[in-house]
Amino acid sequence: MWLLFAVLSAVFAAATSILAKVGIEGVDSNLATAIRTIVVLVMAWLVVFLTNKTGGISSITPKSWLFLILSGLATGASWLCYFYAIKIGEVTKVVPIDKCSLVLTIIFAVIFLGESLTLKTIIGSVLLLAGALVMAL
Repeated sequence: MWLLFAVLSAVFAAATSILAKVGIEGVDSNLATAIRTIVVLVMAWLVVFLTNKTGGISSITPKSWLFLILSGLATGASWLCYFYAIKIGEVTKVVPIDKCSLVLTIIFAVIFLGESLTLKTIIGSVLLLAGALVMAL
């Protein structure tokens, strides 16, 4: 089931890039990011209410609050940078560089989460990085 949602995530992320590039024309990138964020906010809370998960708020630990807030700040910074990049650059060059986050995520997961690093992961990461750089340069 995780694979289905991962594929759907990739499809929606691809659609996001194209839709955003068209939608951002003539719009300040920060304003565009704010509008997009409002839509995401409404959509996320709608899902929480529809699935009746609001009761879980009280059980969130202070540590979880801290890291969820930090994650939100990182997401916001990423979106602001991404929208500005696609505003002034070509999507076909911005997206491959943005997707270098895959390699960075693997590195961070090994360093901060203690996840294992296999030869297969290293080879895949090098290929991903090389492919992104070839496409973007």
